[in-house]
Amino acid sequence: MSLRGRALLERMKWTVKGAPLAAAAAWRDGAGLRTPRELRAHLDALLGWIERGHDATRRAGVARSYVLRRHHRYGVVGWLPAYPETTGYIIPTLYAAARQLGRPDLATRATEMAAWEASIQLADGAVRGGTVADAVSPAVFNTGQVLFGWVAAHDETAEPRWLDCAARAGRWLVEKLDDDGAWRRGASQFAAAGGHVYNARAAWGLALYGVRANDLAAQQAARRAAEFALKNQLDNGWFTDNCLSDPLHPLTHTIAYAAQGVLEIGLLLDEPRFVEAARKTARGVMGALGAGGFLPGRLDRDWRAAVDWSCVTGAAQMGLVYDRLEAQDGGGAWKAAGDRVLHHALAAQDLDHADGGVRGGVPGSFPIWGGYGSYEYLNWAAKFLADLVLGRLANDPGGTRG
Repeated sequence: MSLRGRALLERMKWTVKGAPLAAAAAWRDGAGLRTPRELRAHLDALLGWIERGHDATRRAGVARSYVLRRHHRYGVVGWLPAYPETTGYIIPTLYAAARQLGRPDLATRATEMAAWEASIQLADGAVRGGTVADAVSPAVFNTGQVLFGWVAAHDETAEPRWLDCAARAGRWLVEKLDDDGAWRRGASQFAAAGGHVYNARAAWGLALYGVRANDLAAQQAARRAAEFALKNQLDNGWFTDNCLSDPLHPLTHTIAYAAQGVLEIGLLLDEPRFVEAARKTARGVMGALGAGGFLPGRLDRDWRAAVDWSCVTGAAQMGLVYDRLEAQDGGGAWKAAGDRVLHHALAAQDLDHADGGVRGGVPGSFPIWGGYGSYEYLNWAAKFLADLVLGRLANDPGGTRG
């Protein structure tokens, strides 16, 4: 079926269901991708969207997403509740943007977010899974992501309380790590059971804290987690046990989590094997990348497309990996791949929509009906694309180190 034909069916479905925002978005995506503009215009729109997501919660964390049809879990249309996990790693993005653009208001927001995260940190040091509307339960991955925020807040303000929060979270992560380097205890209730290689990104947060605080136990635990990832990597770079729901066809989102995690741990802790493991994954993903930057949202163990839609989040994340590798290796090939995924992600962003929940946001999938974050604009997608653009504008590739 053609893209326009599928869009027509989607529009009809959502019109009948009384979801006009979803119907309109489907019809728009049936026309294909947009033409990207200058990077600064996209960055300003991304930051504006994040600010509106922060304001939607009365500046108590950043709204998880903006949904165009009634959400299956929260039962609402529009802004969803605040999401501690992703608010945590939005913090370094806002600090970086504040410095780069001369916007202290963004740094103020970032510090408010760090304080909000501290106010809801669990007694044992963990960060809760899900949004603030979900039942409270600790989550390893989420805890690792908020570490980025507290470390960034400490770097920015030199206030000891942020490192104290990070130390409590770090101790909890170290305690929960199994001997083989997997986090099976304390895993999120919103993901399937297992060790999950994508937890390498939580290990990166732990490593970053460990280096900043000279916490050797945290550094050693991060190494073990990265070793677990390498034990689950095939010769072609593909990782097993590396998806929220379908490990045989992992999302590019979680593939990129794993690749970026082992890459950054390798650079932080001077472990060339970890960096080479990330190169192998990046090469594999590159083989699935289309000329126009389209990257299938799920890839099988032979790096073949498993779906016909893109995970825009994963595309932006892979752009960060490619830019970081280009900075390490040179040669231009990594940058060329980064250019392609960046183009695709920018072309999925709507800069002109009248609805502030859509304007500047980044959809989970393109087309909007794809299988990841369907009919949603996700705060973490905006964060990763903002990181990618910030790095390009500053000639400091690879994101905001969180």
